[in-house]
Amino acid sequence: MSSVAAWPGQAENWLDDRGKGAWIAATVLGFIFFWPVGLALLAYMIWSKRMFNGNCARRNQISRYRSHARAAFKSSGNSAFDSYKTETLRRLEDEQKNFEAFLQRLRESKDKAEFDQFMDERARKARDADPDNEDAA
Repeated sequence: MSSVAAWPGQAENWLDDRGKGAWIAATVLGFIFFWPVGLALLAYMIWSKRMFNGNCARRNQISRYRSHARAAFKSSGNSAFDSYKTETLRRLEDEQKNFEAFLQRLRESKDKAEFDQFMDERARKARDADPDNEDAA
């Protein structure tokens, strides 16, 4: 009985995984085969804001991530393991912050190098295009 009652949720997750296009296709097919089904799907899409928000798959992915995050911080009942898990998660968060800071510095240095190269090329082109200005200096 529970699998019969769960099929709307499973269908919703299946459509969410495939994105907004799948919802639109299901609505169009609903209108083609039996118009009240299409109308109900359209009303549900508007009511749940699936039609106007971003990608359905992204929203579903975020909700799955949140449920995994809650499970990760839940106590196991073993204090030694919980302290180990807490310390490991803290260390991983620190490593992630350090890595993101490194990537930011790397991007900034690459941007600066590209900008310096652009300015050097621009100055060289200006010198090459106006040799009289170099004599005056």
